[in-house]
Amino acid sequence: MLDPATGPPAHRHFLLHKPYGYLSQFRSEAPREVRKKHFLGELYDFPEGTMAIGRLDEASEGLLLLTTDGKLSELVRSRHVEKEYYAQVDGLITDGAVAQLREGVEIGLHGDKYCTLPCLVHRLPSAPDLPARARRIRDERHGPTSWVSITVTEGKYRQVRKMTAAVGFPTLRLVRVRIGEVTLAGLAGGAVREVSDFGPLS
Repeated sequence: MLDPATGPPAHRHFLLHKPYGYLSQFRSEAPREVRKKHFLGELYDFPEGTMAIGRLDEASEGLLLLTTDGKLSELVRSRHVEKEYYAQVDGLITDGAVAQLREGVEIGLHGDKYCTLPCLVHRLPSAPDLPARARRIRDERHGPTSWVSITVTEGKYRQVRKMTAAVGFPTLRLVRVRIGEVTLAGLAGGAVREVSDFGPLS
Protein backbone atom coordinates (compact mmCIF):
# COMPACT_ATOMS: atom_id res chain seq x y z
CA MET A 1 0.00 0.00 0.00
CA LEU A 2 1.28 3.46 -0.88
CA ASP A 3 2.21 5.59 2.13
CA PRO A 4 0.87 9.12 1.45
CA ALA A 5 3.58 10.54 3.68
CA THR A 6 6.42 9.21 1.59
CA GLY A 7 4.85 9.13 -1.89
CA PRO A 8 5.65 6.58 -4.59
CA PRO A 9 8.97 4.73 -4.42
CA ALA A 10 11.85 6.27 -6.37
CA HIS A 11 12.55 4.84 -9.79
CA ARG A 12 15.68 2.75 -10.24
CA HIS A 13 18.06 2.78 -13.18
CA PHE A 14 20.74 0.34 -14.35
CA LEU A 15 23.55 0.04 -16.89
CA LEU A 16 24.18 -3.42 -18.32
CA HIS A 17 26.89 -4.74 -20.61
CA LYS A 18 24.77 -7.29 -22.46
CA PRO A 19 26.83 -10.30 -23.49
CA TYR A 20 26.55 -12.20 -26.74
CA GLY A 21 23.79 -14.81 -26.70
CA TYR A 22 21.35 -13.08 -24.34
CA LEU A 23 17.88 -11.84 -25.26
CA SER A 24 17.04 -8.26 -24.23
CA GLN A 25 14.08 -9.43 -22.15
CA PHE A 26 13.37 -11.05 -18.81
CA ARG A 27 11.27 -14.00 -19.89
CA SER A 28 9.52 -15.60 -22.84
CA GLU A 29 6.24 -17.40 -23.35
CA ALA A 30 7.75 -19.55 -26.11
CA PRO A 31 8.61 -23.00 -24.69
CA ARG A 32 11.60 -23.37 -27.01
CA GLU A 33 13.10 -20.07 -25.82
CA VAL A 34 12.47 -20.86 -22.15
CA ARG A 35 14.55 -24.02 -22.49
CA LYS A 36 17.36 -22.78 -24.70
CA LYS A 37 17.74 -19.00 -24.37
CA HIS A 38 19.46 -16.72 -21.87
CA PHE A 39 17.55 -13.83 -20.30
CA LEU A 40 18.57 -10.62 -18.51
CA GLY A 41 17.26 -11.81 -15.16
CA GLU A 42 20.07 -14.38 -15.07
CA LEU A 43 22.61 -11.55 -14.79
CA TYR A 44 21.17 -9.54 -11.87
CA ASP A 45 18.29 -9.45 -9.39
CA PHE A 46 16.40 -6.57 -11.00
CA PRO A 47 13.42 -5.10 -9.11
CA GLU A 48 9.89 -5.76 -10.29
CA GLY A 49 8.84 -3.43 -13.08
CA THR A 50 12.31 -3.06 -14.62
CA MET A 51 12.26 -2.70 -18.39
CA ALA A 52 15.02 -2.68 -21.00
CA ILE A 53 15.13 0.59 -22.96
CA GLY A 54 15.29 -0.52 -26.56
CA ARG A 55 16.86 -3.83 -27.47
CA LEU A 56 20.00 -5.48 -28.70
CA ASP A 57 19.46 -8.64 -30.71
CA GLU A 58 20.73 -11.94 -29.39
CA ALA A 59 24.01 -11.80 -31.31
CA SER A 60 24.73 -8.15 -30.41
CA GLU A 61 26.52 -6.92 -27.31
CA GLY A 62 27.10 -3.78 -25.35
CA LEU A 63 25.35 -1.03 -23.47
CA LEU A 64 21.76 -1.59 -22.44
CA LEU A 65 19.91 0.83 -20.18
CA LEU A 66 17.22 -0.49 -17.85
CA THR A 67 14.76 1.45 -15.73
CA THR A 68 11.50 1.27 -13.82
CA ASP A 69 10.51 4.65 -15.32
CA GLY A 70 8.42 4.23 -18.48
CA LYS A 71 8.60 7.96 -19.36
CA LEU A 72 12.39 7.86 -19.33
CA SER A 73 12.28 4.84 -21.61
CA GLU A 74 10.31 6.85 -24.19
CA LEU A 75 12.89 9.66 -24.10
CA VAL A 76 15.88 7.38 -24.62
CA ARG A 77 14.24 5.65 -27.58
CA SER A 78 13.48 8.98 -29.27
CA ARG A 79 15.47 10.53 -32.14
CA HIS A 80 16.91 13.11 -29.75
CA VAL A 81 19.34 10.58 -28.31
CA GLU A 82 22.41 9.26 -30.16
CA LYS A 83 23.31 5.58 -30.10
CA GLU A 84 26.90 4.69 -31.06
CA TYR A 85 27.92 1.23 -32.22
CA TYR A 86 31.24 -0.39 -33.04
CA ALA A 87 30.82 -2.84 -35.90
CA GLN A 88 33.42 -5.38 -36.98
CA VAL A 89 32.79 -5.95 -40.66
CA ASP A 90 33.87 -8.53 -43.20
CA GLY A 91 36.67 -7.00 -45.29
CA LEU A 92 38.52 -3.68 -45.20
CA ILE A 93 35.77 -1.09 -45.38
CA THR A 94 36.36 1.55 -48.04
CA ASP A 95 36.04 5.34 -48.00
CA GLY A 96 33.19 5.00 -50.48
CA ALA A 97 31.26 2.64 -48.22
CA VAL A 98 31.78 4.95 -45.24
CA ALA A 99 30.47 7.89 -47.29
CA GLN A 100 27.39 5.90 -48.31
CA LEU A 101 26.64 5.00 -44.71
CA ARG A 102 26.94 8.65 -43.67
CA GLU A 103 24.46 9.76 -46.32
CA GLY A 104 21.90 7.03 -45.65
CA VAL A 105 21.33 3.70 -47.37
CA GLU A 106 18.32 1.70 -48.43
CA ILE A 107 17.52 -1.30 -46.27
CA GLY A 108 14.66 -3.76 -46.06
CA LEU A 109 12.27 -3.21 -43.18
CA HIS A 110 9.26 -5.46 -42.56
CA GLY A 111 8.92 -6.21 -46.27
CA ASP A 112 9.28 -2.58 -47.36
CA LYS A 113 12.23 -0.43 -48.39
CA TYR A 114 13.52 2.20 -45.99
CA CYS A 115 16.27 4.82 -46.39
CA THR A 116 18.21 5.39 -43.20
CA LEU A 117 18.80 8.92 -41.96
CA PRO A 118 22.21 10.58 -42.37
CA CYS A 119 24.47 9.57 -39.50
CA LEU A 120 27.99 9.83 -38.13
CA VAL A 121 30.39 7.17 -39.40
CA HIS A 122 34.16 6.76 -39.22
CA ARG A 123 36.62 3.93 -39.60
CA LEU A 124 38.42 2.85 -36.40
CA PRO A 125 42.21 2.72 -36.86
CA SER A 126 42.48 -0.51 -34.86
CA ALA A 127 40.29 -3.02 -33.09
CA PRO A 128 38.68 -1.48 -29.97
CA ASP A 129 39.53 -2.76 -26.51
CA LEU A 130 36.56 -5.05 -25.91
CA PRO A 131 36.24 -8.29 -23.94
CA ALA A 132 36.57 -11.46 -25.96
CA ARG A 133 33.24 -12.71 -27.26
CA ALA A 134 31.91 -16.01 -25.90
CA ARG A 135 31.67 -17.35 -29.43
CA ARG A 136 34.63 -16.79 -31.71
CA ILE A 137 33.98 -14.57 -34.72
CA ARG A 138 35.94 -16.57 -37.27
CA ASP A 139 39.47 -17.56 -38.25
CA GLU A 140 41.67 -14.85 -39.80
CA ARG A 141 42.39 -17.23 -42.69
CA HIS A 142 38.96 -16.33 -44.04
CA GLY A 143 40.19 -12.82 -44.85
CA PRO A 144 40.69 -9.45 -43.18
CA THR A 145 38.15 -7.58 -41.10
CA SER A 146 37.87 -3.94 -40.04
CA TRP A 147 36.03 -1.85 -37.46
CA VAL A 148 33.77 1.13 -37.96
CA SER A 149 31.94 3.47 -35.58
CA ILE A 150 28.32 4.21 -36.54
CA THR A 151 26.24 6.72 -34.57
CA VAL A 152 22.50 6.78 -35.30
CA THR A 153 19.48 8.51 -33.79
CA GLU A 154 16.97 5.93 -34.95
CA GLY A 155 16.62 2.31 -33.97
CA LYS A 156 15.06 0.26 -36.72
CA TYR A 157 15.10 -3.53 -36.52
CA ARG A 158 18.68 -4.80 -37.00
CA GLN A 159 19.43 -1.44 -38.59
CA VAL A 160 23.22 -1.26 -38.27
CA ARG A 161 23.69 -4.82 -39.52
CA LYS A 162 21.47 -4.08 -42.52
CA MET A 163 23.32 -0.83 -43.21
CA THR A 164 26.78 -2.38 -43.42
CA ALA A 165 25.46 -5.27 -45.52
CA ALA A 166 23.86 -2.76 -47.91
CA VAL A 167 27.28 -1.27 -48.71
CA GLY A 168 28.93 -4.68 -49.13
CA PHE A 169 30.51 -5.19 -45.70
CA PRO A 170 28.41 -7.56 -43.56
CA THR A 171 28.70 -7.10 -39.79
CA LEU A 172 30.48 -9.91 -37.94
CA ARG A 173 30.33 -8.40 -34.44
CA LEU A 174 28.22 -5.51 -33.17
CA VAL A 175 28.73 -3.69 -29.87
CA ARG A 176 26.76 -0.66 -28.66
CA VAL A 177 29.21 1.57 -26.80
CA ARG A 178 27.24 4.75 -26.09
CA ILE A 179 23.70 6.03 -25.55
CA GLY A 180 23.62 9.81 -25.26
CA GLU A 181 26.47 10.63 -22.89
CA VAL A 182 26.37 7.23 -21.17
CA THR A 183 29.19 4.93 -22.27
CA LEU A 184 30.18 1.32 -21.88
CA ALA A 185 33.57 2.28 -20.41
CA GLY A 186 34.55 0.34 -17.31
CA LEU A 187 31.67 -2.12 -17.51
CA ALA A 188 32.78 -5.72 -18.01
CA GLY A 189 30.79 -8.14 -20.12
CA GLY A 190 27.69 -9.27 -18.20
CA ALA A 191 28.20 -6.66 -15.48
CA VAL A 192 25.38 -4.47 -14.11
CA ARG A 193 25.75 -1.10 -12.38
CA GLU A 194 22.92 0.71 -10.63
CA VAL A 195 23.01 4.50 -11.13
CA SER A 196 21.01 7.40 -9.73
CA ASP A 197 20.24 8.65 -13.24
CA PHE A 198 21.49 8.43 -16.83
CA GLY A 199 22.82 12.00 -16.88
CA PRO A 200 22.48 14.12 -20.04
CA LEU A 201 21.21 11.96 -22.88
CA SER A 202 20.76 14.39 -25.78
